[in-house]
Amino acid sequence: MNDFFFFLYDDETDTTVPVPVEDLNIKNEQELEFIYEDKVRKVWHSGEEEWYFSIIDVIEVLTESSAPKKYWSKLKRQLTDEGFEPSTISRRLKLKAADGKMRQTDCFTTEHLLRIIQSIPSKKAEPFKQWLARVGAERLDEMADPELAVERAIYTYRQKGYSEKWIEERMHSIDIRKQLTAEWDRAGITEQQDYATLTNILTKTWSGKSIQEYKKFKGLHKESLRDNMTDLELTLNRLAELSATAIAKAKNPKGYSQTKDTVVEGGSVAGNARKQLEESIGQSVLSPLNASTPDLLSVKEDE
Repeated sequence: MNDFFFFLYDDETDTTVPVPVEDLNIKNEQELEFIYEDKVRKVWHSGEEEWYFSIIDVIEVLTESSAPKKYWSKLKRQLTDEGFEPSTISRRLKLKAADGKMRQTDCFTTEHLLRIIQSIPSKKAEPFKQWLARVGAERLDEMADPELAVERAIYTYRQKGYSEKWIEERMHSIDIRKQLTAEWDRAGITEQQDYATLTNILTKTWSGKSIQEYKKFKGLHKESLRDNMTDLELTLNRLAELSATAIAKAKNPKGYSQTKDTVVEGGSVAGNARKQLEESIGQSVLSPLNASTPDLLSVKEDE
């Protein structure tokens, strides 16, 4: 029996590396289905937490062109004329070709791929275009009435099978996150990268794992870490953010360095609580469970 290989991007060697699917430890049926679907070749870039897709394969599927490379060459010129420069955002990654050899091909992230699809006149592309239009309209509605975003999130969580108790915890965590980022804004934090770094520091301080390590522990890729936490993990994360917010309000930090200190202090409060709880129950509160079984993310109450 031949192994089915999935490709990962290796930052150190700047190459794509074949990995047997069996080694990925994936339990999510939908994700397995996605990976085994070989009409469009794809690579997971763990450093960027992005999927990269072969544009040649996408064109072949959507247009049924007998010469997808020529089609792509023409489309690139059209996109450039439209003000979208594909050569500046594409990645040339080595993927296994039909002849079995590893050959370089233009690859794009999901976001850029969806933009390119808008310029492909294909009936098969129409569902993607309609989806983009619907998402855009929903986003405009949410900007006019932010409560709609909350209602939509609750509806989505229910559709996915999360318990009402977990949803309540998640909604609280979203509100607390907003309070924390408001304090960061007040401290003069403006760069998106600084927000990501502070969040990573907070997570590492209370849980002992960086966000990337935590996601790997749960078998995640691009999915939201919080959406895959148990309600106990959410509670500890919420304690870390609440503590960091209270400390920031009390100390009034200015700039990144002082804000980082308040983040470490706040994370330590939750980190100490985690360690005390783990000593009491004799096991780690960090769970490998993820949203593939959302009903298991909530602690079952005695009936």
